[in-house]
Amino acid sequence: MLFSLVDGFLFQVANALLYPVMLSVAALAIYVVWVVGLFLADAWRRRTGGPPELRRYEAALNVETADRSPHLDARLERLLQKHELAAVRSLDRVRFVIKVGPSLGLMATLIPMGIALAALAQGDIPKMAGSMVTAFTATVVGLGAGTIAYLVALAREKWLRADLREMEFATELALRAATPEGGR
Repeated sequence: MLFSLVDGFLFQVANALLYPVMLSVAALAIYVVWVVGLFLADAWRRRTGGPPELRRYEAALNVETADRSPHLDARLERLLQKHELAAVRSLDRVRFVIKVGPSLGLMATLIPMGIALAALAQGDIPKMAGSMVTAFTATVVGLGAGTIAYLVALAREKWLRADLREMEFATELALRAATPEGGR
């Protein structure tokens, strides 16, 4: 008796999660299309005018080195860390899709499969077939979103490493130029 109550409760919870999970998978699919568009635009900007993050950093570096207040080395280190953190945060949203996309896809697979099995037990073959189509479609969308996000993250991480290397180099040059000994 207790087992059937728990089983029925869990079935109802899973059914209640169906629409929020399906909407989340659809939202992830739309978000991934947007991320790919941003990625392509960023790739175009990098190809035609250099990394925009690096240009912004160099402008901030020029402002910071123009200020002749003390502790320039600490201020430049803080500026570099601020830009590093901003760059890493931009990757966090894509990494979220990498982790959550397949998980939501799996949830959106298993919930309709439970509904399909219940329909099969009642002999409702059309409802079962519809639930199975929903289940496998959700799997494809969730895995596809995660895969595309992973590929975008790989390229962005490569760009990030190169940008950070250039930021560190620019910071070192600016610090050497601003010190009276020329950095010696």
